[in-house]
Order: sequence, then C-alpha cells, then structure tokens
Amino acid sequence: MTQNDNRIRVTPQQLADIGEGAIAYMREMDAAELKVKFPGVPDMAPGTKLWALFAANGQPILLADGRDAALAGAFQNDLQPVSLH
Repeated sequence: MTQNDNRIRVTPQQLADIGEGAIAYMREMDAAELKVKFPGVPDMAPGTKLWALFAANGQPILLADGRDAALAGAFQNDLQPVSLH
C-alpha cells in the first residue's frame, strides 16, 4: 500500500455541498467578469469594479459597490463570508 492510497478524495461538488447554506465567498470583479457571472447586469464602463457574493457552490447571490456592503449582505443571509483572492 502506498501513501497515496490513504488519501480522501473530495470532488468540487462535495466541497461546495459542505458549505451550502453556511458559507459564501466574496470577490471583487470587473465589468467583463460580471457579465459572465451575472448575465442580467446592465452594461458598465470597462474597468468598473464591484464586489460579488457567491454561495459555496458558486451561485451568485448579490452585487455591491463596496466590500462592506457585500459583507453585510452575507451576514443578512446568515452566511459566513470568506474572501477569494
């Protein structure tokens, strides 16, 4: 038996399920990235940056103009926020 045989394998979906309903991640995003994650977002000037809050599974929750507002949104939804760098 090799050392690798003792590893526990967790899929990305299993990892997301662990945090579902409890953890959210925050990320500052530019206008181009926002269009991909939030298809209904109106056109914005290139370089515009907003903070996005996502569920553990990657589903978008909200957009905010500042980090503090995104953080407040997490707390209002009883989610533990983490920053993604």
